[in-house]
Amino acid sequence: MEIAANKSIENKELVHKTIFSILFAISFAHLLNDLIQAIIPSVYPILKQNYGLTFTQIGLITFAFQFSASILQPFVGYYTDKHPKPFSQIYGMLFSLSGIVSLSFANNFYWIIVSVVLIGTGSAIFHPESARISNLASGGKRGLAQSIFQVGGNLGTALAPLLVALIVVPNSQKYILFFVIAAVIALGIISKIAFWYRDQLLLRKDKSGEFINFHELSKSKVKFAIAVLLILIFSKFFYSACLSTYYTFYVMDRFHLTIQQAQYHMFIYLFAYALGTILGGPFGDKFGRKYVILFSVFGAAPFALLLPYANLFYTDVLMIIIGIIISSAFPAIIVYAQELLPKKLGMVSGLFYGFAFGMGALGSALLGILADHTSIQFVYKICSFLPIIGGVCYFLPNLKKK
Repeated sequence: MEIAANKSIENKELVHKTIFSILFAISFAHLLNDLIQAIIPSVYPILKQNYGLTFTQIGLITFAFQFSASILQPFVGYYTDKHPKPFSQIYGMLFSLSGIVSLSFANNFYWIIVSVVLIGTGSAIFHPESARISNLASGGKRGLAQSIFQVGGNLGTALAPLLVALIVVPNSQKYILFFVIAAVIALGIISKIAFWYRDQLLLRKDKSGEFINFHELSKSKVKFAIAVLLILIFSKFFYSACLSTYYTFYVMDRFHLTIQQAQYHMFIYLFAYALGTILGGPFGDKFGRKYVILFSVFGAAPFALLLPYANLFYTDVLMIIIGIIISSAFPAIIVYAQELLPKKLGMVSGLFYGFAFGMGALGSALLGILADHTSIQFVYKICSFLPIIGGVCYFLPNLKKK
């Protein structure tokens, strides 16, 4: 009896400890996953040049990728809340690997669509369970854990245009096959994490490791807060779609840069975006999620309004500031949503990741059509007002812990 009691105490101490080895491993897997995803917008100038694509078709490619990534995520999360699948991420990475191989040989618009849908499906399977793993390894420091997880993805997104500029642009589209190496490494890391995750599921059957007693809000206030967060996601990711999908085209058009030069400027913005993610989670733990979200919205808006009128040097400066500020909120938004619905971690993570991808998909498609009918510079002037919509976050309730 005493041995069983001691074992139970050991288990509780273990599950309430922040396990940095797992957090950094899942973060690196996220880096490789999002590196593969970010190849898609990074090769847009090559695809546009090779196959005479319009901005509308570029937008539709992004729509196909992000819609496939978004529509599946809430369903994957809902299912894995009830039936956790420790090895599901392996299947997701196999989808992404097949998409990379397909994209390297794609020679028409429809083949490109099929390729990006495969990568999007892999992403949809990867994210919900990964968010749960970061929560299990957090030891209660959920903002910190979410930031470590997110910064891996953002660094992967930042590295993609740089690697594409160095490897693919000087050679040919078939050099996209080089990124199969990233998928293979990710499979090895994910496999090791899967066994840890499986053991944790057995260890936590008594719920001793779940962090579920977070707030005292009524159901109506929870629904209202979720709605506000989704509006915020709409404004942030519609704007982010403008920055990530069309930024290389924008600097090429406005400042007459080559594809390779434009990719380097894209890297500067994406690296700043990754840096902001590192700060957002810990600040949310320390000062409160709502305050980080408020700063992200009202801090980024004036710089976004200035961006379309800056020269190349100040465009880089403004993009660094915007990237850091606007990205700081996403870890806080995810953890805030998880704290609103703490018993549905997979579903709520899938919903918000999926909605974020979905807004990026819709934004890319609509902005591509607008760019074809006007100009890419006009698109940037219109989109500079989007962050202001995020002001609705002022109405978010503060979560009072029990």
